[in-house]
Amino acid sequence: WFCACRTQGTTSDDPVIAYANMLQAEIALLALHLPKGVTLSRLHWGGGTPTMLAPGLIRDLAGAILNVAPLAKGAEFSVEIDPNEIDEPRLDALTAAGMNRASIGVQDFDPEVQKAVHRIQPVEQVFDLVASARKIGFESVNVDLIYGLPKQSPESFDRTLKQINALRPDRIALYAYAHLPERFKPQRRIVAAELPVASSKIAMLSRSMDALMNAGYVYVGMDHFALPEDTLAVAKRQGRLHRNFQGYTDDDCDALIGLGASAISSLPELFYQNTPDTAAYRSSLGEGRSPVVRGLKPTREDISIAQLIERVLCDFEVKLDANMKDAVYPKLAPLIQAGLVGLHGSTLTVSARGRPYS
Repeated sequence: WFCACRTQGTTSDDPVIAYANMLQAEIALLALHLPKGVTLSRLHWGGGTPTMLAPGLIRDLAGAILNVAPLAKGAEFSVEIDPNEIDEPRLDALTAAGMNRASIGVQDFDPEVQKAVHRIQPVEQVFDLVASARKIGFESVNVDLIYGLPKQSPESFDRTLKQINALRPDRIALYAYAHLPERFKPQRRIVAAELPVASSKIAMLSRSMDALMNAGYVYVGMDHFALPEDTLAVAKRQGRLHRNFQGYTDDDCDALIGLGASAISSLPELFYQNTPDTAAYRSSLGEGRSPVVRGLKPTREDISIAQLIERVLCDFEVKLDANMKDAVYPKLAPLIQAGLVGLHGSTLTVSARGRPYS
């Protein structure tokens, strides 16, 4: 119920099969526009629950993608895994397709919190899944956590963090729950009175950061942590870190192509988005038309500002030219006064205290 993405429930496989077929139709349409010989440095299956696909659908979808653009040498293929929607045949199908990274939605291990958000998954189930992934030889296991959920407290989240440290995932994403029931229908089932107060959320964030860094994790930025030998932590140390729609990455590719209803894509001089309406998505592809419904061609100034923002988020430091410094100073002044950022000459620096809010 906590999900803040577009969701659709189903009690049968028929809509899932139909959607997988639509994805393959979009892939075929995309193939007409890709240059010959293009390969994938990164492939990510997201959307929350791609592991609800049956093994046969997993093989079909992977085949459709890789026939159009095969994985490059050293490529990463990551999949979001719901522990309740994975079994050995699915894991085998994904591994055979080339998956080498897993992203597991944990959110919280506390049984009462899990009940409150309608996401029941015992601790043992997650530990077994991670053990299986490592036995297969996955290069990385990522775990998602959310603080600010109903019935959470700083003390209960401390217990979850201890279990996460025992699990020892390679990467951890720590997100704040945003309660917007007027926008996201499933959240209307969450009891607002059970949500922690703001001071408790801040305590959870502060204690989480301390616990993870004390356990040896590198604070990559904003909401990401990684073990020192993980490629994200290495990129952070070497100044090669980037950030895109999916979060922090060491991938410097300037083309990110999204597939599926509501998917966003980014090219060097264009952002564009598919229709979020599944019926409209199906209709467009059924007629052989692109499902893209809107886009933005950024100006040179947009691109320049975006690069500055990325460096702030990745390095917590950036040099400003005179015009930019003059333009942003009025907005920076209260942040400087609050000790969140510093401006020394032309260099803007985010303080340790300001980094979680960057």
